[in-house]
This record gives sequence, C-alpha cells and structure tokens, in this order.
Amino acid sequence: MRASTDNEAPGDTAAEASILRQPRAVWAVAFAAVIAFMGIGLVDPILPAISAELDATPAQSMLLFTSYLFITGGMMFFTSFLSSRIGAKTTLLVGLVLIVAFSALAGFSGTVDQIIGFRAGWGLGNALFISTALSTIVGAASGGADKAIILYEAALGVGIATGPLLGGLLGGMSWRGPFFGTAVLMAIGFIAIVVLLPGGTSSNGPTAEPIRLSATFRALARPGVAVLGVSALLYNFGFFILLAYSPFPVEAAAAKMGIEDFGAMGLGYVFFGWGLCVAVTSVFGAPLLTKRMGRRRSLIVTLIGLAALLAVMSFIVESFVGIIVCVVIAGLLLGLLNTVFTESAMEVSDLPRPVASGTYSGVRFVGGAVAPIVAGSVSESISAGAPYLFGAGAVLLSVVVISLGWKALRRVDGHIDETPVDEAYALTGGDS
Repeated sequence: MRASTDNEAPGDTAAEASILRQPRAVWAVAFAAVIAFMGIGLVDPILPAISAELDATPAQSMLLFTSYLFITGGMMFFTSFLSSRIGAKTTLLVGLVLIVAFSALAGFSGTVDQIIGFRAGWGLGNALFISTALSTIVGAASGGADKAIILYEAALGVGIATGPLLGGLLGGMSWRGPFFGTAVLMAIGFIAIVVLLPGGTSSNGPTAEPIRLSATFRALARPGVAVLGVSALLYNFGFFILLAYSPFPVEAAAAKMGIEDFGAMGLGYVFFGWGLCVAVTSVFGAPLLTKRMGRRRSLIVTLIGLAALLAVMSFIVESFVGIIVCVVIAGLLLGLLNTVFTESAMEVSDLPRPVASGTYSGVRFVGGAVAPIVAGSVSESISAGAPYLFGAGAVLLSVVVISLGWKALRRVDGHIDETPVDEAYALTGGDS
C-alpha cells in the first residue's frame, strides 16, 4: 500500500487501479494458484469411481479430502515461520514440488489407503503454496489489498471450476488420470514461478525480522482473529460437506433416473457450473455486496442464505434436477463468502500478512477436514440427506459466532482507531 500525494485526485489513487493491471509476478503466482486449486475439485468426479474400483465405502473415499485438508490446515500455522526464513519464492517452489511428487504417487496407488496417505503429502505441499501465495499476491499487487484478494479468490474460483471438468474428462478414461494430470499442471506452475517471480528482492527473499514459530498461534489470542477463525472453520465445514459429499447423492439420483452414462464427466459438468458461479461472485458479486452492506452484514446475510440452501438440499437429496440446481446455486453464495471472509481475515488485525494468512487458512481448513468424516458416517448411519442438515447447523453456528463477536470485528468494516505510528506503518506497506 502507498500513501496518496497531495496532488492526486481521488480517482488517481491506487485503490482505483484496474484489477487487471498487475505486475507479472502477481500473474505468475495467480496462475499457479489456479492450478493448485484445481487439485481440490479434481478428485470430486472420481470419488464414486475410486469407491467402486478399489472396493472402498463412500466414507473411505471421502477420506481423500480429510487427509489432504488436515495436513493442509495444520501445516499452514508454520508457513509464515518458514517463508520468513527461506523467502516466499522458495516456499512456493518447495510446495509445488511436493504436490507434483505426491499427486503422481497417488496416481500409481493400488489401494484407497495408499491414496489417502499420498493425499496427506499433497496437503503438505498445498499448505506451503496456498498460504504463501495469498500473502505474496496481497503484498505485490497494485490497487490495494481488496483487489489483490479478489484476484486471489478469482484464481480459487477458476481453479475449482476447471478442476472438476478436467477431473471428469481424465477420470472418464481412468480414475488415475486426474492425479497424473495434476502432476503435469503443477510442474507447469513451477516453471511459471521460476521464470516470472523475481528472486532476491525484499518482498520475496527472507525477511529482515524472521517470524517466530509461535506467531500464528499467538495471533489466535486476538479477539477479532479468534472470532473470524472460528466462524470460518464452521463455514468451511458446510463448504466441504457440499463439495466432498455431493458427488454421491448426485450419482445415486442419476442412477435412479436411469442415466447410466452420467459418470465422472457428468459430475465434472455439475461442479464446473458450481465453480464457475464461485468465480463470478468472487470477482463481481462480493465487491458490490460489501460496498452496499459492509463485510460483517454481508457475512451474516450470505451465511443464512447458505444454511437455508443446505437445509433444502437435505429434503430433495433424491431429486436429480433439484440436487444439481442447488449445488450450482450454492456456488454463488460460496463465492461471496470466500472473498468476504478472506478480505476480513487480512483486515481484522494489524498482523503481518503472512501471519494473518497462515492463521486464518490453518483454522478454516481444519473445519473442512472434519466435514468428510462426519458426512460419510452420518449418511451411512442416518440418511442420505442428514449430512446437509449437519452442514446447515454448522453454518448457522458461524452466524452466531459473528453476531456474538460483532464488536471484535469492527476493524473489517474500516472502524479503526489508529495511532499516528500505526497509520504510518500501514501507508508505507510495513506489514506486507
């Protein structure tokens, strides 16, 4: 962030800069982020195929998400410590190498347990990459943090949209195809980072003051960070109930309708529509909503809408058209929430951005890791629609947490009582 000069008109400030006018380093990281996020949804269309071909239950297949997300969430608490010592660029590259290696190994697996294990290693690489990518984009982008976060969430949306489509296309040939496809794409992302992201600069090399190992854990002692973290954890529980569990009821409904060739490609199209909606509202919907309502109210309203939608899904779980329509519509709400939550995480405190990013990302991914475990066991022991009710309940709890912590989140709507030192620090980009 930079200070405006006395001669600048309001329309000339960095805040008015186009989101598309970014340094090449930002585009390199954003491109690699698209590929990284493709890995999240890439396995969605092949979960039923893995379950059938490797003689695994749906609950076992969904552990592919759990192992991945638990390691991703846990390791994100340490990424700022590591990146402050070896530099952002090196951290990104190490993460990409790990993703390439473990996604390829998953493709060679012979049992579902092997895939679950390799997905955990994949999650380690993802933790190093995703958290560092967010802080790198925010620190290097022009036009202010808001535009940088929108760009990051757009990468998430595009990646999540194209991931299931590619997964369906490759999964139609073999369930191993998406894993090998990810390895190739992440290798391309590695090359893009090596070539386009400059090294040896202060923004990408080791920082002058390395971040302490305990920094992300101590950050949770701040009321605003804690409130936002817990609410994001609960929201992500609902998010991954929808993402990890929905392929099974959708395919079951297709079979009930007599659509025998629906398969991986059909699921790929469904989640492509879902991810496209995530991307659109991340970029275009969230800025309009927060400008009109502010971030806190935007979170409350959209979370209530998501809880209502998940509740509806629990009752129409056997309707082929109904469940698909709800999955796609959910993407609109999730795109809004992803952007507003991420913006809020970067604004809720004066923490250095790598610390804020690692703390927020770590907590929310743990919520996502729990969701597949609950969804699998609940669907088998209660009913096919029950996981959606659990997701709706978690999302409503997120609303309660935000409401109770309303004052602690004042900063996310710009209510900051800054000292002159704080203001100078912000204007000179000291926390980037």
